[in-house]
Amino acid sequence: MPFDPRQRPLSAPEARVLATLLEKSRTVPDSYPLTLNSLLAGCNQKTSREPVMQLSDNDLLQALETLRQQTLVVEIGGARVARWEHNFERGIGVPMQAAALLGLLMLRGPQTAAELRLNAERWHRFADTSSVEAFLDELAERSEDKGGPLVTLLPRAPGARESRWAQLLCGPVDAQALQAASTSAGAPASPALQARVEALESEVAALRATVQRLCEQLGIPAEETVAP
Repeated sequence: MPFDPRQRPLSAPEARVLATLLEKSRTVPDSYPLTLNSLLAGCNQKTSREPVMQLSDNDLLQALETLRQQTLVVEIGGARVARWEHNFERGIGVPMQAAALLGLLMLRGPQTAAELRLNAERWHRFADTSSVEAFLDELAERSEDKGGPLVTLLPRAPGARESRWAQLLCGPVDAQALQAASTSAGAPASPALQARVEALESEVAALRATVQRLCEQLGIPAEETVAP
C-alpha cells in the first residue's frame, strides 16, 4: 500500500533526509548514492532549505532507520563505506514529476506553482507553469485508497499575487503559522543569486565525489577526507 501520511506522517528530520536524497539524485548524480557524511552535509546546508536545520549524526541515523522500515530509503553496501538512496517514487506511489515537486516542498516550504517550476529546473524541466499545476492538482486530489492528498493549496496571503502550495507528507499544515513564519523571514534571495549558490554547491559535491572515488582506490579513509 502507498505511503499514507494520515497514519504515520514524516517527522521534520525524516522529511529532510528523504528530500535531500531525492534532490542529490537529480542534481549531483555522480556522487549518488550518498554516504552518511555527504547526506548529513546536504541536510544541514544553509541554502535551498526552509527551515535551515542542524541535524546530528544520531538524528540522521534515527531518521534513516525509520525511513528504511517504511521502504522509503535503501542502504547500498559498498566496498569501504555504505551509501543510501531513496525509494521515493515507488514508496510514495507517485511519478517522477510529482516526486520532484514534493521534494522541493519538503526542502523549501510552501511555494507557488511558478516558484516550483523555477526551483525544479535542475530536478525536472517542466514545460510551463500549467504542467506544474496539473501535477499539483493530481496530488491534491489523490484518492483515499491511495493514501489521500499529498499537497494542499493554502489561502492567498495578504498582498500576494498567487496562492502557495504545501506538502502533507508531514501531516496537516497550519496555514496561519506558515504565513506568520513567511512574513518574519523577510524577502528571499534573488533567483540569480540562488542559482549561482546552487551551482557552486553542485561543483563542490562533484569534487567531493571525485576525491572520494580516488581515496577508495588508494585505500585512504574517504569519509575523513571529504568531511565538510
